[in-house]
Amino acid sequence: MAVLLSIDEAQRAVLARVRPLPAERVALGSAAGRVLAAAGRAVVDLPPFPSSAMDGFALRSADTPGSLPVVAEIAAGRPADRPLEPGEAMAISTGAVVPDGADAVVPLEQAAEHDGRITVEQGVKAGAHVRPRGGDVAAGAVVVPLAQRLGPPQIGALAAAGLGEVECARRPLVVVLATGTELRSAGEELSYGEIYESNGPLLAASLRRAGAEVELLPSARDDEAAHRAGIERGLEADVLVTSGGVSVGAHDLVRGVGAELGVEEVFWRVAVKPGKPVWFGVRGRTLVFGLPGNPVSALVGAELFVAPALRALQGVAAPLPVLRPGRLLTALRRSMARDELVRARSRMGEDAVELEPLSGQDSHMIARAAAADVLVLVPRGEGELIAGSAVRYMQI
Repeated sequence: MAVLLSIDEAQRAVLARVRPLPAERVALGSAAGRVLAAAGRAVVDLPPFPSSAMDGFALRSADTPGSLPVVAEIAAGRPADRPLEPGEAMAISTGAVVPDGADAVVPLEQAAEHDGRITVEQGVKAGAHVRPRGGDVAAGAVVVPLAQRLGPPQIGALAAAGLGEVECARRPLVVVLATGTELRSAGEELSYGEIYESNGPLLAASLRRAGAEVELLPSARDDEAAHRAGIERGLEADVLVTSGGVSVGAHDLVRGVGAELGVEEVFWRVAVKPGKPVWFGVRGRTLVFGLPGNPVSALVGAELFVAPALRALQGVAAPLPVLRPGRLLTALRRSMARDELVRARSRMGEDAVELEPLSGQDSHMIARAAAADVLVLVPRGEGELIAGSAVRYMQI
């Protein structure tokens, strides 16, 4: 029997076949979740002028301590009409332009105001409560680096720095095809022996979270013509993901039909539980993943192999799942032959994330998986991991 690839070996084989997608210009307001194909650089200094960090009074530090007349009021967006002269103060709002001639701002609570004058009891240092021009970032400097996925902080920073558009990797188009004569769409009436098709929606949710545009095809019956039609359509996309039909039964047609259509097999079967009969191949620039039909196996395959490929297609520098440290709350038996991903609930303990494996770990038990928010990695080996063992987990 052929030696199965390890998870790491299979992931490396997938990423070695990825060719990043071309870039496109995207309006910043539509760029959340996208990956930068070129660094986002500031159009202006930020802030673009010296501004006040407090509501207070702009003045010369050399005039403190002392009593000064308040000769003007400066609101945000409305600069002073003239420079500040020695021996004067100007009331100023947070974010307003610090006038020429001033080198400090004293907060309201540190100045006593009476009859148009302020008294400052303590000396104020030059630069106090003044945000210098370009203090956050200078024009032309990198605000968000290449290959960064854009979340709310990055979108806000780019907007503040004056970018209306950004260069992003194109979203990968993924076609998802579930196979099986027994499958019916949710809402349809089931006949005896039929089940509702859950892998398509499950995979679409996983892959969209990785940045893909997903097209769900109608499920394919267990005959070659239906498989061929679905797989041919999927091979027009950047990535084709099938579920079911990749094992060794008489109705497992995906690998054979894929080969007839020119898919070059890279590997079949990985030493992972659940999800051992995962299949991966390529045709031209299209990546093809055949995932097992059991829903939890499909989920594990999507998170371990498909999602990293999607992130790599978009240029993400570290596309593999992040494995975080945690601590088991109950013992888990290890498999001698395969690494296992166990569904679990996580919670924050006193000094570590605590992980509670769910009951019912069979790969068809998708309803029980609804209570899980993590997958715990149980490395292959003898014996068991006892309660309290240090483990690694990935969020799902």
